[in-house]
Amino acid sequence: MSLRLRLLNAALVAVVKPQLRHMSNPLAARRGFERFARAFLARPSGVIVEREHPEEAPELFWHRPAAGRPKVLIYFHGGGYIAGSPRTHHGLLASLAKVAGIAVCTPRYRLAPEHPFPAAQDDAYAAWRHLRQTGFAPRDIALAGDSAGGGLALSLVARLCAEHTPPAAVAVFSPRTDLTGSGASCRTNAGRDPFLPVERLAELAGHALAGHDPRDPLVSPLFAGFPASPPVFFAVSETEVLLDDTMRLARRLEAEGVETELQVSPDSPHAWPIFVGRIPEADATVAQAATFLARHLGLAGGRLTASPERSAGS
Repeated sequence: MSLRLRLLNAALVAVVKPQLRHMSNPLAARRGFERFARAFLARPSGVIVEREHPEEAPELFWHRPAAGRPKVLIYFHGGGYIAGSPRTHHGLLASLAKVAGIAVCTPRYRLAPEHPFPAAQDDAYAAWRHLRQTGFAPRDIALAGDSAGGGLALSLVARLCAEHTPPAAVAVFSPRTDLTGSGASCRTNAGRDPFLPVERLAELAGHALAGHDPRDPLVSPLFAGFPASPPVFFAVSETEVLLDDTMRLARRLEAEGVETELQVSPDSPHAWPIFVGRIPEADATVAQAATFLARHLGLAGGRLTASPERSAGS
């Protein structure tokens, strides 16, 4: 574990997790995430950032590398379906674009509790349809996401598999795949997770569902079918409460013959790739995921080059 990761985990345990535990309402959480991202997460660099306002899809943020190729990654940001935005993930989106060498398209999907199920799922599908209508074939599109956004990406994959138009590949970081909270790690890792307070997970799910069945595959892809699934990259931490959300689905897909790549970090916090440019563990995972996506898009993926101030031992 790098020194930077040790310091990050200590700060999350001492400051962020208690704040999340006592956060008064979803709007406060939303404002807090935006402030946290501006203060502590990396800014985009080396890419062109553009906004698009399609008529029949949510607002789209594009991060385009200088020498991008005609492929695209649709990325769904995390935030428990109540918070987060393309802006909170600027640094991660820029890094994925640069390392994979492709444009990254991020929908500003609608958030709960103002817009509960199926708003986010409808927006995700609308973004996919928009890219298809602009000329991208399924083999030219990959999907990715973190936390709730990872679950959203996987739910969309299941829907597209059922329609026989799966994307080229998928990469998810600490995805929330089970809004029933049935994973054993919700109990066994409750005291080990430096980031997420497990006692707020059911409340988060309630905001997103507004009474809808949490076993619906559209909100809990753990219960979905993935016929003819594309390759899937999973990254999860051994210490996070959502560990089993990843492990159960990854093992099931592997048993069904789906090509999977699983990275299990021993010490990283939930959705640690959002800290790209801040901790070397995040840089390494982003590079691994981007290389995986680029390979399955028919491209040669690159790797992040660590600067001297954030080498592996720093």
